Amino acid sequence: MEQHRTSNPQRRQRPQPPLTPQGPLSPQSALADAPAVYGLRPAAPVRPESALVVALRRLPAPRLTGLGAGLFAIVTMLVIGALDWLFFDGSATVFGVLYLPVCALTALWVREADLVTAPIGVPIAFAVGVVPISGGEGGIGGQIMAVVTSLAVHAGWLYGGTLVAGVITCVRKVRAMGRRRRKVRPGTPPPAHRPHVH
Repeated sequence: MEQHRTSNPQRRQRPQPPLTPQGPLSPQSALADAPAVYGLRPAAPVRPESALVVALRRLPAPRLTGLGAGLFAIVTMLVIGALDWLFFDGSATVFGVLYLPVCALTALWVREADLVTAPIGVPIAFAVGVVPISGGEGGIGGQIMAVVTSLAVHAGWLYGGTLVAGVITCVRKVRAMGRRRRKVRPGTPPPAHRPHVH
């Protein structure tokens, strides 16, 4: 009689990793090549933030409206002008040096919707703050002429502070536009709907 041979079931072979000239791929290298295989882009490396950015983030960041930022600059410069007149005999250097951080804070604290108001409001604040140290005499006309003369003499500080406010607002505007582009950019396009054919 013929004996039926019992054959052992074949063992399933485990899938082997793809071979490379250097040998089989390791799990780490396979994960590294996965973005290239599936068309995905690897995440960009995170850059360490500078000390200046970290210091600025620690400062209080109120969001003022355009009117609020203008009033903040005007009141602050008026107080600085009065203190300069009392303690420093109306020193233009002290007034101009303190004008620069006021311009920077005004541009940093105004909200993004009113960024354009910061470079407009700080020159007005300079003109109001220079009144106590202008030293005008002879009534309103003499005071106005003294303010105009002070603005012409100290135009360097005026332009410098306005430039500081303009640069900060431009940087904030560019960063806001970049954030909006990243939010609007779709990850994957939605599938196209095909019309039903009856």
